Amino acid sequence: MPITARAALQPDPGARQLEIRTVDVAEPGPGQVRVRMGASGVCGSDRHVLEGDWTMPSPTVLGHEGAGTVEALGDGVTGFAEGDRVVMTWFQPCLACAACREGRTWVCTAASSEQCLLPDGTTPMSQDGAPVYPYLAVGSMSEYVVVPQQALVKIPEDVPFDVAALIGCSVATGVGAVLNDAEVKAGRGAVVIGAGGVGLCIIMGLALAGASPIIAADVNPESLELAREFGATHTVLSDASLPEKVREITGEGAEYAFEAIGRPQTIAQMPACLKRGGTAVIVGLPPQDAPVQIDALALAEEGKRLLGSNYGSTVPARDFPLLARLYLDGKLPVDRLITNRVGLEGVNDAFELMRQGARGRSVLVY
Repeated sequence: MPITARAALQPDPGARQLEIRTVDVAEPGPGQVRVRMGASGVCGSDRHVLEGDWTMPSPTVLGHEGAGTVEALGDGVTGFAEGDRVVMTWFQPCLACAACREGRTWVCTAASSEQCLLPDGTTPMSQDGAPVYPYLAVGSMSEYVVVPQQALVKIPEDVPFDVAALIGCSVATGVGAVLNDAEVKAGRGAVVIGAGGVGLCIIMGLALAGASPIIAADVNPESLELAREFGATHTVLSDASLPEKVREITGEGAEYAFEAIGRPQTIAQMPACLKRGGTAVIVGLPPQDAPVQIDALALAEEGKRLLGSNYGSTVPARDFPLLARLYLDGKLPVDRLITNRVGLEGVNDAFELMRQGARGRSVLVY
């Protein structure tokens, strides 16, 4: 029998406010697990859906950064038991395509989570018999969720749920962009455009990699203050003169540039911030159909690279436990990212803080 759960629902694509509704959550089917949520991040990707920047099936339960406790197992589930503490991955690989067999699960060609569907093509949520779609097949802004077992990774008992939830997306994305995508080398300079949640995670990753200098650029002075706490050696206000500011600090330009906002204008600035042979990484996701103007001739003549980063090329089963251990060892201060903890009823206030450019991250705590 299905169970009921309170959830933050976007009733239609035009709604910019979430409604707290009761939804039905199905029993876990074969290979599926029901999780009682402990915490959910409030991420910029959720805001893209709420603002109508991206098209998703509707109605939608938002949230994709989640951690909680295993409550029920479907047939055939192995490696998990009731009571396990788990963090979720929003990109749920099929584990059978050529990319997955190569270990490149972040570019799985058969994943259905981006369509907000389980691997069998169904949705586990409904309301009055009509389908409800969990965002990215997670829907972590619900008291209970059902996900495939490959969406779950166990976490140590001493990692708090709010920290674990952020490890599942923003931390993995930011640190992964540094270590997996750009393969940053110690002693090389980097600039990070945008010191929000993901930008701060990029800065943490750069500090972990030994990059120097680490330049944070943002329009919010309070965010820049926080960036210094996470390892930025220099901070600058982001504007049209950003490339000149970076060269004033570095001389020739940075070896690496990361854009963590998803604005076409700031993505276009990255190549000009680089020295010859440098690498620019697009981490922030822009709205659909938002082209970026790039001087392709200068990019080629100066030997610069422009990379797209999907989930920081994260392999969750490998990387989530590593990130959790780094947190426990004091090398990734993820808990200091969290500047606002609210219950489910405070979700719209959390999105409003994001719209206002508030520093740090909001987390829903159940």
